[in-house]
Amino acid sequence: MDLLKFFTAGSVDDGKSTLIGRLLYDSESILADQLEALQQSNRKNDDGTIDLAILTDGLKAEREQGITIDVAYKYFQTDKRKFIIADTPGHIQYTRNMVTGASNSNLAIILVDARNGVVEQTIRHSFIVSLLELKHVVVCINKMDMVDYSEQTFNDIHKAYSEIATKLHLNEVTYIPVSALKGDNVVNVSGNMPWYTGKSLLDHLETIEVNEDEKSPQARMPVQWVIRPQTDELHDYRGYAGRVSSGSFHVNDKVTVLPSGVRSEISRIETFGQDQAEIHSGMSVTLHLKDNIDISRGDILVNSSHEPIVSQLIEADLCWMDTRPLDDSMMYLIQHNSKQTKCKIREILHKVNINTLDKIPADSFQLNDIGRIVIKTADPLAFDLYHENKQNGGAILIDSRTNLTVGALMFRASVE
Repeated sequence: MDLLKFFTAGSVDDGKSTLIGRLLYDSESILADQLEALQQSNRKNDDGTIDLAILTDGLKAEREQGITIDVAYKYFQTDKRKFIIADTPGHIQYTRNMVTGASNSNLAIILVDARNGVVEQTIRHSFIVSLLELKHVVVCINKMDMVDYSEQTFNDIHKAYSEIATKLHLNEVTYIPVSALKGDNVVNVSGNMPWYTGKSLLDHLETIEVNEDEKSPQARMPVQWVIRPQTDELHDYRGYAGRVSSGSFHVNDKVTVLPSGVRSEISRIETFGQDQAEIHSGMSVTLHLKDNIDISRGDILVNSSHEPIVSQLIEADLCWMDTRPLDDSMMYLIQHNSKQTKCKIREILHKVNINTLDKIPADSFQLNDIGRIVIKTADPLAFDLYHENKQNGGAILIDSRTNLTVGALMFRASVE
């Protein structure tokens, strides 16, 4: 059974937490003690029914204010698939938390309040979805019960969002009219909207194809640890442990160690003490090579037929996540897979006006700003372009003074 990771996004009070609560409740994925806590909760809807949003509102401040602040992760499964849901904040103040939840997802659910239509946060979150190269987007037009399940309202929002999707090059967009409060088209197809002939949200999530990483020709495994016991029993043992981030490796595959560029072949593949003939993305493994090579944490093993770019000068999209503005005179740390090195901001190319999606000149980045920069790294990085392989095409910026993550990077080109 495969796994689908998805997240919800949208403006404040669009119903993201309620939608997830309804998805869990109607699919009977709530444990008995959770259900009992729900029933005893003093948070009720206007009609006296249980407020399902509290299933994901874990922080005290979230429960008091009725908003989502941090990313909440929920796991559930049906007969067809396993799911990990990231409930992300809608408020502009917490956009950085939304980026975090979105970065590890296969699919985005963007909620739009049927009464308000497309708003600034809808555009902001959709732009981030396009930056993160999520191939699958579901637009849930929520609160249809509050507009009398109007087909015209649905069509108007469909048209407005389609224009944005075209600008952002969002190719696979599915539109579903729902009422998270009442349960229409969330798990079961609603009888209140006979004009809608598509699938329910859960049916769509169960059937969409999302296993792109395994099929990638770009096999990548960042080295996290070199295993060299040097005991009498394992005197000659030398293994390179890590997690395959994309593609597949097979015994006898020709591989290249980057950034050094030394080549070898895979002689053995181990997973949990068992030998394997092949391994795929997402698997934690130990690889053995036919040659004794100088390899350390931070290096990456790749298949020699599809090698990534190796460069120190990189053009990248940046989502700025810190309350302190970006300082292009300062030395930052960049974390790319298991490799960490120093870097500087060589040039700020532009920022993006979220309302118009126009590129505008800039000399700094403030909290939640998005744009494009050129960075210079102290050591070469072996990376792919983000749109070709996002597992090896992204990184984070770290403030060396505070050790806080201050920016998310999506690599777009090598400048050299």
